[in-house]
Amino acid sequence: MPTTMAYRLHDSGGSSPSAPFAVAHRLPLSDVVASLSYALDLTEGQPQGHSVRSCLIGMHIGRAIGLSSESLSSLYYALLLKDAGCSANAAPVATTFGADDHAVKRALKTTNWSNFIEASVYVARHAARGGTPWTRLRHIIGLARGGSEQTRDLMRIRCERGAAIVQRLGFPPATAAAVRTLDEHWDGKGQPAGLRGEEIPLLGRVCGLAQTTEVFLQSRGLNATVEMLLDRRGSWFDPLLTDVLLEETTNPLFWRQVQAARRPSSLCGQEPAERVRWVGSRELDRIAEAFADIIDAKSPFTYRHSKGVAEIARHLGRVLGCSRTDVAGLYRAGLLHDIGKLGISNRILDKPAPLTEAELAEVRLHPRYSMEILSHVTAFAEAAPAAAQHHERLDGSGYPWGLRGDQLDLASRIIAVADVFEALTADRPYRAGLAAAEAVAILHREAGTAYDGDVVQALEGWAREMAPAQWPEATGASPFDDGTPPSRASSTLRPTPAPAPHPARQRVG
Repeated sequence: MPTTMAYRLHDSGGSSPSAPFAVAHRLPLSDVVASLSYALDLTEGQPQGHSVRSCLIGMHIGRAIGLSSESLSSLYYALLLKDAGCSANAAPVATTFGADDHAVKRALKTTNWSNFIEASVYVARHAARGGTPWTRLRHIIGLARGGSEQTRDLMRIRCERGAAIVQRLGFPPATAAAVRTLDEHWDGKGQPAGLRGEEIPLLGRVCGLAQTTEVFLQSRGLNATVEMLLDRRGSWFDPLLTDVLLEETTNPLFWRQVQAARRPSSLCGQEPAERVRWVGSRELDRIAEAFADIIDAKSPFTYRHSKGVAEIARHLGRVLGCSRTDVAGLYRAGLLHDIGKLGISNRILDKPAPLTEAELAEVRLHPRYSMEILSHVTAFAEAAPAAAQHHERLDGSGYPWGLRGDQLDLASRIIAVADVFEALTADRPYRAGLAAAEAVAILHREAGTAYDGDVVQALEGWAREMAPAQWPEATGASPFDDGTPPSRASSTLRPTPAPAPHPARQRVG
């Protein structure tokens, strides 16, 4: 069970030593990004430290070929953020293969999908794995019909989404281009654009080589890695870059250091000293918002959920008189509360039927993953308990730790209420959102037992202001007849009641 904070948010205008969210100092951007890269490892089905180890390998190549400090800086962040778009194709991959997206992606990393026979064996092994013979045959036929165009579409989703996130975070074009061309091959048989040779940006070539080398090294050992490099030299990889790594095969210390790397501290000294970037509060919000988009792209059932929870939590913090610093912390906790869902298979998250006990147990791991990820990010560590405890309830009936009222601070209580309210009122592909009044009524029924009554009351007051026409006693006036446009959070408030939630979605916000 995590250490919980024994404080309440203060209603004073300033922060105090006991406030949950301390004033953010400027931090090295590399520390934040490297720590959050663990979340990207999860969504790609890779073990912890995959991105960090790929970064070590890629930076070694970059220095060996004499890249400038500017290019090394661009490469450094491309290696850490190379999988920023992976959540965007998780649902299509799971649907197309009829299988766990993590397992499918993990196996793909060690498959030479440019080789027809090897690609065919891969499909036969992983299509609807565990399903009936008929189900497996149906998915295999579907994959065969889709062919290279289907593969190209799946890769394009990932690459374009990842590059867009990198650009949004303000990294240079070279970093975005490297992420976009990560899966292009030297012989032109890669994806999604089929670029050949030096048409592929140099940093993209380094990233592709580094990530494949890391996967083979961790899963199959150095000898198998060397065989892979020799086999794919000149086909997948730039021959000159491949030779840089082949020359290191007589240096076992280098490979042992790479294999042992787990935490961002392993990257000490890798970012060019003259190019270290620093971030403050505003930049941290932008990073958290970008990762919220990565989280919500994981499933079509949670589109904009994290941003909605964050906006609602921020409003509740203001209504309850929290300090500016505490409100900022609530916003980030809301944005990142579901980051652990990146570690849950889409075959479970998007299952259109009630979950089995084993599947429910896996879903209930996602707050633990959130805690594990955020507690190791210095910038977000203080928000980790509030973010991770969003499924805990005052009466101890929540999960995963079964915490009770005296163990849950106000920040955790706010995020819990915001999470449920957003999930009830947001439109989803399988249903329209509930009216705000109906959602609040549901929360009131469990106020004082599951949810904090003061927080629910604050939510009702704010929701009435945002959409007064949704309450039974309303006069029928437009909820925004004063000319004030709705906020992003209020845009989730729906004017009419809706059918009951899809049974598979009742389990989690």
